Order: sequence, then structure tokens, then C-alpha cells
Amino acid sequence: MSTIKVGDAIPSMKLMVATEDGPKEVSTDEIFKGKKVVLFAVPGAFTPTCSAKHLPGFVQNADALHAKGVDHIVCIAVNDAFVMGAWGRDQGVDDKILMLADGSAAFTKALGLELDLVARGLGVRSQRYALVAEDGKVTQLAIEAPGGFDVSRAEAILAAL
Repeated sequence: MSTIKVGDAIPSMKLMVATEDGPKEVSTDEIFKGKKVVLFAVPGAFTPTCSAKHLPGFVQNADALHAKGVDHIVCIAVNDAFVMGAWGRDQGVDDKILMLADGSAAFTKALGLELDLVARGLGVRSQRYALVAEDGKVTQLAIEAPGGFDVSRAEAILAAL
């Protein structure tokens, strides 16, 4: 699969979200259809840049993003729903951000945005990126250079809206 690009549709598939009753399946169609969504991906929950900068930036800018017409802000990582739920609680996301689990990297691979960190003992993860989708179609896409943290920051997405 080639890398997703502006104009492409978000793949229709199932992901997992943590709930009080345990992990629950949610479809990308439910999340994206008829809505303006900011989706950002991190290489891993509880990792340094992701926890110190990436996720907190979206928490802090959630109201400003909603004021620009964003219906949902979604964080996704190649982690399980339990980890994503715990990370969301640790970071105080409350209902500001939907914490999605892509445990097997199926969604990440469908977007062509996987990051092979097997040699470093981390398995297959997601590249760091952010996208804006309207009614399931990508309207903006910002993929970071390896090790980078610039174009996918909440402030960069907010400025682009």
C-alpha cells in the first residue's frame, strides 16, 4: 500500500477504544462519516515526546480546534486499548480526545504509515503524523521526518485550519 494522501478516503475498519466496561470495538466509519476530524498518531503511548509534547498539545488546544469546526480529535497508536486508556487517564484527556488503539497496526499499515522499529525491540509502530479528514476524506496530511516533531503538533494543525 502506498502512503495515504490528501483526497484519499480513510479506510473502513474496526479499531478498539477503552471504556469503563473494557475494550470496545469502534469503526472508522462511526468516527469519520459526516464529521471533521483531526487524527494524530504517535509511535507509542507513554513515550517521551508523545507524553511530554504531542498529546498534551492537543489536550491544551482542544477548545481552539473545536472552535475551528473540528468535531472529534483522535489520538491513535500501535498499542492496545488498555494502554491507550491508561495513557489517556494519565494525561487527563477526559472527553477532549478519543484514544484509539491500533494494536496490530492494521490501520497504520492500511494508511502506509508504519514504522519498523523491530531492530530496536519495539516492533512495528506508527510514524508520527497528523491529518484532517472531512466526511472521511483526507483534506490535510502532515507526516513528520524521522525523529521530528514539528508539522504534526497541535499548533501546526490549528494554524493550517
